Amino acid sequence: MRHYRILTAGYTCPHFLDKVQVCMTNTSSGSGVTGVLITNLGTPDAPTTPALRKYLAEFLWDPRIVDLPRPLWWLILHGFILRVRPPRSAESYKRVWTDAGSPLMAISLRQLAALKAEVQRRLPGPVAVELGMRYGNPSIASALTRLRDAGARRVLVLPLYPQYSCSTTASTLDAVAAAVKDWRWVPELRFINQYHDQAGYIDALSVSIREAWAGREPPQKLIFSFHGTPKRFHTEGDPYFEQCHATARLVAERLGLAEDRWLLCFQSIFGREEWLKPYTIDILRELGAAGAKSVDVICPGFSADCLETLEEIGVENRHAFLAAGGESFHYIPALNDRADHIQTLVALAERHLAGW
Repeated sequence: MRHYRILTAGYTCPHFLDKVQVCMTNTSSGSGVTGVLITNLGTPDAPTTPALRKYLAEFLWDPRIVDLPRPLWWLILHGFILRVRPPRSAESYKRVWTDAGSPLMAISLRQLAALKAEVQRRLPGPVAVELGMRYGNPSIASALTRLRDAGARRVLVLPLYPQYSCSTTASTLDAVAAAVKDWRWVPELRFINQYHDQAGYIDALSVSIREAWAGREPPQKLIFSFHGTPKRFHTEGDPYFEQCHATARLVAERLGLAEDRWLLCFQSIFGREEWLKPYTIDILRELGAAGAKSVDVICPGFSADCLETLEEIGVENRHAFLAAGGESFHYIPALNDRADHIQTLVALAERHLAGW
């Protein structure tokens, strides 16, 4: 290998020279490691007001989430929202928090462990898998650094959002680009931006629903509830709305459901702007008032259960349906770390790693 002479303030530093030579050996020889970065939205570190204030400040400052002019939005965010919302959100998180932390984090870590084991079993060559959250910890930047330290010169980014949205998938790409913008050696990057109609994903959803119905009468209505986005995003070209409908239709077809047995709607509305409709909580109230006695709700856009599924759907929306006259409400869990879900994700990664 080449020898480099490092001169600092007129003298040679042999210890520094040794470190540089090791570094040059590691980076120039190439280790053949391929990295897979799985990402999700994120979670606060604790169900407390300070932790929620920190998390929401990062989340709501993302222009992919709120695209108001920055000076105006800074005043609104710091002058009002971060004073009012964190205590309320902390109370909601307390209701779903577990001994292992937030449900999203606990499930994500189980997904990571299962993916590592399945990747090692199925994929050839050294593959390193890391988890990064778009907001909060562990960050996408820290996960990419761990992959770099493992010797990965090729990285496949797999956001665990089956349906593409500018507010989730594209925001993840923003974070990846920001993380490596100052690196001297940027790895080759590939990016999976959706898998809403992949057969394995549709199969896993369908099987989870059949399992939930085993031993009991299927509900009068199956509700597919997706996270909402502003309607304006759709009119400006975001394909999320169409991809949500495609997922629901494919699952309903796989289950053999008649059109009057299922509905698609959107949840987690924020602010005063019109969002994609119909709204989940409105649909549930209408169904209860119209005499529907039983509904099941599944949230196919969430790859792991979190506040929006366990508390918003499992508690708030359940109460809305029952209070309106309904009698039976079941939430069907997200795919989480089910074996068929993990196998689907690995198969997806394997397909996109072709040629590496």
